Amino acid sequence: MRVAKIVLLLSASLGLAACGSTPGTRAVTGGLLGAGAGAGVSAVTGGRPATGALIGGGVGAVGGAVTH
Repeated sequence: MRVAKIVLLLSASLGLAACGSTPGTRAVTGGLLGAGAGAGVSAVTGGRPATGALIGGGVGAVGGAVTH
């Protein structure tokens, strides 16, 4: 559980650092970071990394596209 918290904190830090200047670049960087974070968290918690990557990538892309 402690490792999962560390991974979540690191992924949140990376997400905040990956700002882009257009919605497209924010969507791409958010999707990539979300996919990596989702796969990592899923692997650490005993889930399927591919499923975590898909969910994290989707959430990251949408989050990056709608933020300013």
